[in-house]
Amino acid sequence: MLQTMKSGAVLVDIAIDQGGCFETSHPTSHSAPTYVVDGVVHYCVANMPAAVARTSTFALNNVTLPFTIALADKGWRKALLEDPHLRNGLNIYNDQVTCQPVAEAHELSYAAPESVLA
Repeated sequence: MLQTMKSGAVLVDIAIDQGGCFETSHPTSHSAPTYVVDGVVHYCVANMPAAVARTSTFALNNVTLPFTIALADKGWRKALLEDPHLRNGLNIYNDQVTCQPVAEAHELSYAAPESVLA
């Protein structure tokens, strides 16, 4: 798909610490943060938030606080039932695998989170 992108386009691989998002990704460093493949600039610095620790801490707190408040105010079960994004974080409940990719990767049976939480 890189070949369909405009020359000079930029890919930022924020998951390079976990193996990367793109087939052409490989970890880089702050001293040499970019490389080009098929005219597309790749930025794959591992642990990017560490470069801006204070800012990244505030950003993480801002996006996770609503989930924390929902869990505290509603309890975990009601919060998960009402919020599909929070529910997507559930991997296992009551000995049942509720994350389909995990179940498939380990050849285990899968149970939809909505069915086990109801």
